[in-house]
Amino acid sequence: MSFCSIAMIFLDFEQPIADLHAHLEKVRDISRTDGIDLSAAIAELEQKLLLTKQSIYTKLSRWQKVQLSRHPERPYTLYYISQLFSQFTELHGDRLCADDTAIVGGWATLEGRTVMVIGHQKGTDTKSRQYRNFGMANPEGYRKALRLMKLAEKFGKPILCLIDTPGAFPGIEAEERGQAEAIARNLFEMARLRVPVIATVIGEGASGGAIGIGLGDRVLMLENTWYSVISPESCSSILWRTWNEKEQAAEQLQLTATDMLQFGLIDGIVPEPLGGAQYDPALTAQNLRQQLLRYLDELRTLPTETLLAQRLQKYSAMGEFQVV
Repeated sequence: MSFCSIAMIFLDFEQPIADLHAHLEKVRDISRTDGIDLSAAIAELEQKLLLTKQSIYTKLSRWQKVQLSRHPERPYTLYYISQLFSQFTELHGDRLCADDTAIVGGWATLEGRTVMVIGHQKGTDTKSRQYRNFGMANPEGYRKALRLMKLAEKFGKPILCLIDTPGAFPGIEAEERGQAEAIARNLFEMARLRVPVIATVIGEGASGGAIGIGLGDRVLMLENTWYSVISPESCSSILWRTWNEKEQAAEQLQLTATDMLQFGLIDGIVPEPLGGAQYDPALTAQNLRQQLLRYLDELRTLPTETLLAQRLQKYSAMGEFQVV
């Protein structure tokens, strides 16, 4: 990664943008400090920067989209909660073991609607990343999520899940406490919840760590996110015994939002600003709000039995194929 003069972070493939951005900031600084009218040069550089962004971001490979989904300046669950909801009361603990800080959840108000919001939370700096375990939940995180889902069901309130995890925590202690059982239990129970469930991938959607809160009546993905049974690096290490083939693995996995929509595994794509959500988090949040409100209005009119039947049909149809 490289850094420009105002501390924006650029990925390797964004280097031409980083160079132009640094040049533009330098010209702007000269104009301000020396009182020289450089508006024509600034306008020319701004146009060139825009064209360069369009050239790069409209032709992203699958691996580059994976990289954007992990961008350190990308907004996380707590940011969206602060932007989307007028009230949020966080609830803690699974009532069995502990409070897993990799998953946050609680009651919230969205445009006058009371909902239960649950999501993975990555940290924004070294200390908070360690505190949040990099968004990798332990079994108690998934059990906390299920407790909150059942609470929402009890009061007849819809559930909104925000997915952003490199996977469930793979440590020995997590396995000892029943990681696989906790995720499987969530899937079993989410399939039967008698309230609407909307899940949105806002960053990484890796393996069981993602699907542990990902079974919904509607599943959305932000434009520059990915959703797969395995990460490109792990896939590469298994198939090629090295991480060096991660780009090829990403292509073979077909894990982007566009791929998932074509496969019928998700219901919609939430657009992001050119270059990713980190360029304009507020706009991204607004786009997500519009989609959530749309689907909440759509699902709340369905009788409970119809909601359950459609959910069962949705997931029963996945994985069907024909032998030609």
